[in-house]
Amino acid sequence: MTQRIAARAAAGPPDGEMPGAVTSHDVARLARVSQATVSRVLRGDMRVRPENRERVLKVLAETRYEPNAAARAFRAGRADSVGVVVARLSYQLYPAMLEAIGAQLARLGQRMIVWDSDHGGDAPAIRALRQGVVDGVILTAATAESEFLREVPASGTPVVLLNRVVAEYASDQVESDNVDGGRRVAEYLLARGRQRIALLGGIPRASTIRDRERGFRDALCRAGASMPPHYCFRSDSFSHGSGVQGAHRLLELAAPPDAIFCVNDVLAMGAMDGARARGLRVPEDLWIVGYDDIELASWGAYDLTTVRQPMEQMVGQAIDLLLARIADRDRPTEHRCLPNELVIRRSTAGAWLSRSNLDAEPASCAAAVPALPSPKNNH
Repeated sequence: MTQRIAARAAAGPPDGEMPGAVTSHDVARLARVSQATVSRVLRGDMRVRPENRERVLKVLAETRYEPNAAARAFRAGRADSVGVVVARLSYQLYPAMLEAIGAQLARLGQRMIVWDSDHGGDAPAIRALRQGVVDGVILTAATAESEFLREVPASGTPVVLLNRVVAEYASDQVESDNVDGGRRVAEYLLARGRQRIALLGGIPRASTIRDRERGFRDALCRAGASMPPHYCFRSDSFSHGSGVQGAHRLLELAAPPDAIFCVNDVLAMGAMDGARARGLRVPEDLWIVGYDDIELASWGAYDLTTVRQPMEQMVGQAIDLLLARIADRDRPTEHRCLPNELVIRRSTAGAWLSRSNLDAEPASCAAAVPALPSPKNNH
């Protein structure tokens, strides 16, 4: 009988039947114990006779039994599973974030289920939350237009936004201080004598992009160095190719920039390659700054100055908030904003500069920047 049940499990359920052909009832019958004993063995309960435990474990191995997570969630009222909705997995930040989430959840005895919102992931995540397959959801790439936020009410729902802020959605949210990150970049470039500073940005749907640009522009404005419109190139893909294209557009101006701030690292790497393709040297002819400090940013081919987000801490606080919300759905919502760090590398002559004065108030920030000539072409 054991062989027949194992074969049935390997073949999968017949058409029209639910999956999970091997049940705990099957295991109990084959091991000649009660179903309660099987449940205790599965939970690791030591109050089981050794001979019974051995028989149950043998049958479990022979039948390749897998517990039904949904049924267990129904009985216990908890699934011990957390859903994570991601996007843009081609960008190194998100796989690194997923790795951190998975590792921290595993240490807490929680499972992780992942959906990609770029490929319809919001809908199955909504169903999983409503059906109790997951106890809560972490959204890593939400915007005000996200399907999940439209369909799932924030009030009392175990949902945390990570690396995003949506003011209209009253859930727990964790971010790093992107406004301050943009400010740090602008003040650093001005303090080091850059006079023609450009922005390689993106469509500002995400709070991260809006806030980085706002902090950057505000700091330039306070220093009397407002950026003219033709010194801003926007990409809707945030890709390496868009960085190359943006660099070409900016560097063919009559007075090309001497520094470019890119709102993420991949754009910055594309800008560096685009500048090199035009015969320019980084940093001798052009300074480039990125944002996020993905692993590639520190590689010798780029050695990119960038803003580092405290990803491990952000992930830890998001998980803490989610588990607290699962335990108490009526607790007050929290918005946590963590400080970040400007990491100076070779792409802005970092090898030659001391980092000891980076946080000091830059003396040159109050100096006016000369008027910029009009571009050659109207882009």
